[in-house]
Amino acid sequence: MIPSPPGAPRDPVDPVDVTDATPRPPGTPPPPRRPSATFMLQHPAHCIALGFGAGLSPKAPGTVGTLWAWLAFLVLQHWLGTQQIGLLIGAGTLVGWWACTVTARHMGVSDPGSIVWDEVVAFWLVLWLAMPMGFWGQAVAFALFRYFDAAKPGPVGWADQLFKGFGWRGGWGILFDDFVAAFCTLLVIALWRFFW
Repeated sequence: MIPSPPGAPRDPVDPVDVTDATPRPPGTPPPPRRPSATFMLQHPAHCIALGFGAGLSPKAPGTVGTLWAWLAFLVLQHWLGTQQIGLLIGAGTLVGWWACTVTARHMGVSDPGSIVWDEVVAFWLVLWLAMPMGFWGQAVAFALFRYFDAAKPGPVGWADQLFKGFGWRGGWGILFDDFVAAFCTLLVIALWRFFW
């Protein structure tokens, strides 16, 4: 268990390293908390939700998680057929819903940035439906997906606000906005292919 500085918030599962022990004025939110490798290995849900370590990245964990998803997809397609990948995405969505719900509750944050399974399963969906594509097509799909997921324009922003909080709604909310970002990405790709 990682010792917490005096006055720092404590979690019975000890999921995160809290590095800022500076007293805060009343009403100020606590500093952002990041999970550790120890936290990730404490529960199978943590390992899944944190993208098997991709979510531990101190910078841009969503981008790192999406890169991990891209690489994993390229490896998986050598062993799995199209239908099997579709089943994996469906199962990954259901298991991810549970994993994101549990991990967010243990972290005490409704939608932590370090949870990247939402990016993983949503980008798998993009690649599964948009393939075959060469490297540059996949890179454009990656850039479009990251834009829609990070900037949250229009429908993605709406989806991000639809399911908030803890419990099953919050866990689904973590995934849902990424699926809407995947839909927007696929729509742009489809329009591009149709008109050009």
